[in-house]
Amino acid sequence: MTSTAAGTIRAMLSGTTGYEQGLDELTVLPPGTVDPALSAALRESGERLFKAGWQPVELHRLVTRRAGPEAARLVADAAAAMLHRAPAADPRWTAQAAEIGAERWWTSDPDYPSELAKRLRTDRVAVLDLILSALALLRTLPSIEILMPPPGAALPRVVNTEKSDNRVLERVRALLAKAESTDFPAEADAYTAKAQEMITRHSLDEALLTADRTEIVPLTRRIAVDAPYESEKAALLHAVARANRCHAVWTPDLGFSTVFGFDADIDAVDLLHASLLVQAQRAMSRAEPGGAKSGGGKAGKSRLKTFRASFLVAFAHRIGERLAQAAREAVPIASSDNLLPVLRSRDLQVQETMQRVFPRTERARGARVDSDEGWHEGRAAADRATFR
Repeated sequence: MTSTAAGTIRAMLSGTTGYEQGLDELTVLPPGTVDPALSAALRESGERLFKAGWQPVELHRLVTRRAGPEAARLVADAAAAMLHRAPAADPRWTAQAAEIGAERWWTSDPDYPSELAKRLRTDRVAVLDLILSALALLRTLPSIEILMPPPGAALPRVVNTEKSDNRVLERVRALLAKAESTDFPAEADAYTAKAQEMITRHSLDEALLTADRTEIVPLTRRIAVDAPYESEKAALLHAVARANRCHAVWTPDLGFSTVFGFDADIDAVDLLHASLLVQAQRAMSRAEPGGAKSGGGKAGKSRLKTFRASFLVAFAHRIGERLAQAAREAVPIASSDNLLPVLRSRDLQVQETMQRVFPRTERARGARVDSDEGWHEGRAAADRATFR
């Protein structure tokens, strides 16, 4: 790596050299001096973020949202490069890398930019611009909680041995898939209610069975919250998490919520939230005002936007009410008097874990409801998605 190319890249990323000026300088330098510097900068940026808590799937998703799929391809390549140097990685990390298509397809790191140009069938300037833009974005991302060790880190000796029963999860998935696919609200209600009943019963049984096992500890999982209507979707996730003995903290600028709880409960929250989003979308589409559906110019689009936001606020609010009631009713029916102390102890553990990761949190401001029609339709849709 020459100091000229590396220095220009550092100056561009720090803002001391203008982007266009720096790109022009790199374009006229020989590829043999620029490409190794760019390749090293991308590798170092990827390693920094992976070691700082970012997992392959979530970093790939964020870069896709902010810079597009071609920039996200570089995240996959950075993950592949890291695995190439440290192949003895946590299986969960390796699985995520495979999910985003991480594979080492280039022959050598110094030639990576040139080979990337051939792979993308584009010119050199476009590839330099792509890599530099991705580097500028990656540079802005903060460290986050490390939920799984990245390649090269020591693997944990003790792992949480509480595993969700795959048979139960498969039955829940099947029920929720039926709820999502049916065009009959009453049928969707029945399937979703049965899924929640199964989740609750299984979770309480797990709590009693593992009450004396000290190796069973709370876990943490980040769940994506996608645009549009992120705050409303985060509110729905919060309601589902709370009803299933978990806690959720939304990080809006990074596009995810961090869910704290025991493994089986987090699995249930993840499944249920995804299904409820699908059901809410279907119900919202059916309930949308006719004028907004047909266009109606700027006023029609504004009306549609406020309707949807209000619909989702109401849906999340009502789902939260009904899930909380269902949880209260399930506890005395499900098991013995030993259950309540166990649940209190687990909740304290979850809260302690959350406070360790997020010692300071802010309560999100309540979303505005600007459409009475959307609010009433959202509550009605949530009432149809009954949980018992």
